[in-house]
Amino acid sequence: MIKRIFLIFIKLYQYILSPVLGPSCRFCPTCSNYAYEAILRYGPLKGLIFALKRIVRCHPFNEGGIDPVP
Repeated sequence: MIKRIFLIFIKLYQYILSPVLGPSCRFCPTCSNYAYEAILRYGPLKGLIFALKRIVRCHPFNEGGIDPVP
């Protein structure tokens, strides 16, 4: 149930807030897609840890690139 709530919040962000903010993620897949896939694959706790580590690395001083969920 918690897993589903997190996934719904990510989808809401992707459909409502992300289009307003514009593209800014330096990675492929985007950080929100990465978080969605990580939570779907590993569950809410481990998936959030993966997602937070990824979000911390998503900044202008990192070159980004292809970074799939392990």
